[in-house]
Amino acid sequence: MTVRIGVEEEFHVIDVESGRLVPRADALLRAVERYGDTFTGELPQSVVESNSGVHTTLDGLFTDLTTTRARLDRAAASEGLAVVAAGTAPLARLGTVPSADADPRYARMTGEYRRLADEQLICGAHVHADVPDRDAAVRAMCAVAPWLPVLLALSASSPYWLGADTGYASWRTMVWERWPTAGPPGCFAGAEEYDRVVDELVGSGVISDPGMIYYDVRPSAHLPTLELRVCDACPRVETVVLIAALHRALVADALARMDAGEPGCDGNHAWLRAATWRAARSGLEGDLVDPVTRRPAPAPEVVRGTLRRLRPALEAHGDWASVRTLAEETLARGSAAERLRAAVAREDLLAGVDQLVADTRGRTRPAVRPERRAARTRHARHDGRAAAGAR
Repeated sequence: MTVRIGVEEEFHVIDVESGRLVPRADALLRAVERYGDTFTGELPQSVVESNSGVHTTLDGLFTDLTTTRARLDRAAASEGLAVVAAGTAPLARLGTVPSADADPRYARMTGEYRRLADEQLICGAHVHADVPDRDAAVRAMCAVAPWLPVLLALSASSPYWLGADTGYASWRTMVWERWPTAGPPGCFAGAEEYDRVVDELVGSGVISDPGMIYYDVRPSAHLPTLELRVCDACPRVETVVLIAALHRALVADALARMDAGEPGCDGNHAWLRAATWRAARSGLEGDLVDPVTRRPAPAPEVVRGTLRRLRPALEAHGDWASVRTLAEETLARGSAAERLRAAVAREDLLAGVDQLVADTRGRTRPAVRPERRAARTRHARHDGRAAAGAR
């Protein structure tokens, strides 16, 4: 069975000169409305989401994502804006980005969850992979869950929150996991048990609909797919393609093992929240929890072990050579979080935003334009005063 894949990417909308997050998603969406439903809004008015087509090859997915990003970038530039694919935007302030309350569902969420909704200034990358049916999706969900912290580490791109270094590679994970249904999924025997649990959660009144099941991986509520949700938005398209290929391989591997009569899950997911925290804290620059031994091991060792396990599934889809190359390049470059920290250390936070914009565009960051040097100095001074006040 060829497992097809599709990707949803979320992008921060920023002011091109100041580098700050701005609530102008509506203006950007108007500029791209000729592309139909490729682009949509999200809960914060500073986020735009793109939806790829359905693909069987990584080359097709790569072309789709780069084309979509180029369209969004051109539209943003026409509005004096830029877009950034990263878990968080380095320069943001609470209270300056309202929720998209024109949407009745988002208005309900804002009213019910208050500060939690206000602070969702985060972006993720979601990958859908085909499954034969909903029952297979639920069973495969349990089997792939132990490997998801590895994918989170590969995506980690959000060390900064409200202008300060959090010490985490993915602070987005810490913000996101405060939702009542976020985090690693539980263990379910099949779709009937899963759907019963979802109905109970909706019936409790804590969430309003099945779309608010925010597990790190979940059966899609409207597509015959298993949806990966654990990852930060990724500045480089290559990282998105790598993660999409690995998710497909995890799903294909789980389905094959299930067909062979192997147990898909040992029923013990209690350790997964700790493993997810470890990946969010360290990214690729420290230890991860090895999904096999459940002991700490250097991130490159765990990533390469994951590739070895998935090699048959990767080869079956023609992805092995590309994935091995992309993974080694990613390990050599380091996580997006670490590269962002390096850019900030060389110059300042605005330089970090410049790098994220360039990476999102797929280009090398240009030299600082003369007219921005004075602005950069002003913003750096302001952020320094703000940080001092926060302490």
